[in-house]
Amino acid sequence: MGFKLNELRPAEGATHRKKRVGRGIGSGHGKTSGRGHKGQKSRRGYGELPAFFEGGQTPFIMRVPKRGFTNPNKKDYEIVNIKVLEERFEANTEVTPEVLKEKGIIHCTSAVKILGEGEITKPLRVKAHKFSKSAEEKIKAAGGSVEII
Repeated sequence: MGFKLNELRPAEGATHRKKRVGRGIGSGHGKTSGRGHKGQKSRRGYGELPAFFEGGQTPFIMRVPKRGFTNPNKKDYEIVNIKVLEERFEANTEVTPEVLKEKGIIHCTSAVKILGEGEITKPLRVKAHKFSKSAEEKIKAAGGSVEII
């Protein structure tokens, strides 16, 4: 049995009559037209408010204190201490930002700084963007070399 286009109907109960508001007290949707009495929701244009509107209360962004500033020229370094180099590398190894990233010691290779926390006994060839004085001295004292990229 096939269907005919002219016999198609919506399922029973799927369609409803349009609510005609403001058409007299007998309709059940007269006078206030289903909006109740007074208040913001009863006014025209209510649905057009921005999502961040707080009902006339001072907005959150204006209540939060604002201090300081962010320096746009700040240089962020990935920090590595020499005790980590001592633990993770064999003697006479070349340590570069790429090698540090491969071993999971740092996340990005853009700027690496070596700091002098801990002791180092192995001679390592360390290449980085910056060194602290103590780190440089300790690496050289262990027989290694330091190169600024």
